[in-house]
Amino acid sequence: MDNENPARDAYLAGIDPAFVPAVLALDRAVMAAGAPFDVAIKYKMLTYTLNRDFRHWICAIDVTRKAFHLRFLYGVLLDDPRGILRAGTSTLKTIDFKSIEDIDPQLVTDYVKEAVSRLDDFKAQPEDRKQKQ
Repeated sequence: MDNENPARDAYLAGIDPAFVPAVLALDRAVMAAGAPFDVAIKYKMLTYTLNRDFRHWICAIDVTRKAFHLRFLYGVLLDDPRGILRAGTSTLKTIDFKSIEDIDPQLVTDYVKEAVSRLDDFKAQPEDRKQKQ
């Protein structure tokens, strides 16, 4: 395994082994954002947050039977120049991947860096969010 990360290792133990290399690649790209992430399994996903505030998580890796995903809790506030964010809920947006070759590590890191930099916006009241969009 890469650097020690008990939550990641526990998550990897519970997924299809075919997806392990892809999850590790996404984890490296997320961590390359340089933020002091707290990592845990929340909502059945490998979830990254700051200051142990899992109510306002930044992003999460999720594996389904046929694909894997990088989810952003408040993805609606992110710039998406490539148009790769898929809407999920009123705030959640997701980047979908079908193979490890689909991962552009620098692109993932850039999206995560932006999400971290917008944390205060993420925590803003809904009225404030509408004004900033």
